[in-house]
Amino acid sequence: MRYNPVRTKGAFDQYAGAVLIFPALLVYLIFAVYPILNAIVLSFYDWNGISLRSHFVGLDNYIAIFTRDSTFRIALQNTLVWVVLALLVPTSLSLALAVALNESIFGRTIFRTVFYLPAILAAIAVATMWTWIYNPSLGLANEILRYLGLKEEYLPDWLGNERIALYSVFIAYVWQATGTPMILWLAGLQGVPEELIDAARVDGANRVQTFLHVTLPALRHTTIIVLSLTIINSLKVFDMIYGMTYGGPGQATNVLATWSYFKAFNGQDFGGGMAVATLLLLITMSIVLPYVLWMSRRE
Repeated sequence: MRYNPVRTKGAFDQYAGAVLIFPALLVYLIFAVYPILNAIVLSFYDWNGISLRSHFVGLDNYIAIFTRDSTFRIALQNTLVWVVLALLVPTSLSLALAVALNESIFGRTIFRTVFYLPAILAAIAVATMWTWIYNPSLGLANEILRYLGLKEEYLPDWLGNERIALYSVFIAYVWQATGTPMILWLAGLQGVPEELIDAARVDGANRVQTFLHVTLPALRHTTIIVLSLTIINSLKVFDMIYGMTYGGPGQATNVLATWSYFKAFNGQDFGGGMAVATLLLLITMSIVLPYVLWMSRRE
């Protein structure tokens, strides 16, 4: 049999790649896949998190969530509201900032850094900072309103009013969540061929028409990434709400991620908490995967 160095080298590269990727794959399976599967299994059991025994209850945890858990309905509604707002506000704002900062303006690099800076801060640190901003007595928000002449009795309790608490937290979320998609939009904009833009302008298209008919279609791949990440991050929002309102006042700012945590660790109902987490996983997959597949087929 004649020795074939090309075939031998190819086989070696395949085995070498498998060996090199195995440690990372093992870590991923242990710290990501196993906890997810364990949470799904636990959702079919009754366990308080302390005792050594757990009891299989089948679908009872899921039935209880939909029939007897009034907070779950509030958390589900708040989660859906949060996702819709996240798709509208920070994505649009980040795209507008990216378009503006893609132009040759004075201090462009400084502006990019300033707008991206909140994204690298820990969410719990941002929550603490904005909690002080919203402080009814000493916070910056109400101080500005006082300066503008608003009477004391009309000053809002940003985090204590059930009707506005969720939106107050969302403003803090927007402040932090705009930087990352802005960088992604900027990367996409810099990949748009200048020849297409020049051709559109030669044909008489103005800036708006050029953006809508040339630039935006060229950002299709970036749009898939930005919207997918936005949906995932908004569905699993936790730190900001936990740090600013702890789900309150009442249950007004609870979302599925926080309610899963509170149900499991505060209520010692790990089966119910994992059932909420499993439903959150299913909702995330049912929204993100069809969208990604649809956009990929269009491409």
